[in-house]
Amino acid sequence: MKVTPTAFRDLVIIEPAVFSDDRGHFFESYNQHAFQKVGLDYAFVQDNQSFSTKGVLRGLHFQVPPFAQTKLVRVLSGSIQDVVVDLRKSETTFGKYFSIELSAENHKQLLVPKGFAHGFLVLSDFAQVLYKTDAFYQPGSERGIRYNDPALGIDWIGQGQYLVSPRDQINMMFDQSGYGF
Repeated sequence: MKVTPTAFRDLVIIEPAVFSDDRGHFFESYNQHAFQKVGLDYAFVQDNQSFSTKGVLRGLHFQVPPFAQTKLVRVLSGSIQDVVVDLRKSETTFGKYFSIELSAENHKQLLVPKGFAHGFLVLSDFAQVLYKTDAFYQPGSERGIRYNDPALGIDWIGQGQYLVSPRDQINMMFDQSGYGF
């Protein structure tokens, strides 16, 4: 397993060792001991899976403390542009975003620590996304930030017409939200 740090504290890219042959491939997408060995000590309690078609944009979502969640995000089929925004006021990266393409082909995963808003855009005809969380979903603590907030300046691939839920279309703007960890 290869762990690559980003410019954001505790936000890391994980690439599992993939074993391929003429039958296909095999890899461990998660191994608690391997994660602990490299200092990633999380107790994941819930798996969430979504299926979306091309152009669907989900997010930017997060849960406020005490129900904030660390997420381990990966793609089972297709490809997405995965985007996170740092909501940790004490960090120099507060209000900045990170973007990466995750796909079933590249096997990359993104470990998103507590204190980030998360969203993704489906780039392929369809995508199945799976993410583990270290806290249970609590509807009353869920919040969202507008995906197209000019203050964030997220460079969504294609900058086109996206299919966004009515709820995500009315999320607060970042500077109006008062969000921060």
